[in-house]
Amino acid sequence: MSEIEIRVRPFDDPESQALIRAALADLGRRYGGNGDDTPVDPAEFVPPAGVFLIAYLDGQPVGCGGWRSHGDDGETAELKRMYTDPAARGRGVARAVLAAVERSAREQGRKRIVLECGDKQPEAIAMYTSAGYERIPNFGYYQDAPGCLSYGRPL
Repeated sequence: MSEIEIRVRPFDDPESQALIRAALADLGRRYGGNGDDTPVDPAEFVPPAGVFLIAYLDGQPVGCGGWRSHGDDGETAELKRMYTDPAARGRGVARAVLAAVERSAREQGRKRIVLECGDKQPEAIAMYTSAGYERIPNFGYYQDAPGCLSYGRPL
């Protein structure tokens, strides 16, 4: 079994952008449209305000995820752009990325992490709930959209 390597990469790096495009295409197939119209600025993923991570298997980029600051308290991180290439699913990539995102946010002083998800992502929902995330009031760009599910957990 291949070892998963997680590396910090710029949000606007070509490898990051290729994975993000794949993530948005996946969301577009599930929900229609562009997949996710949430405004995202690459500068939001530069430490200490956030970070973007890529997972590699056998040197190939197969997954990603990041966090950005959320709210004004300086204690909350928002999980964004979690994705695993379909060919790498079931190998622990998403859990490794999630753990690395949480660790990074904790190291930057965040005490809580939140995320928005949709009801057509049962795999993601199952992973988040098994990792200790609980439903919270909806927030953010899609807070009033049908099917929006928000989750959070202490770090």
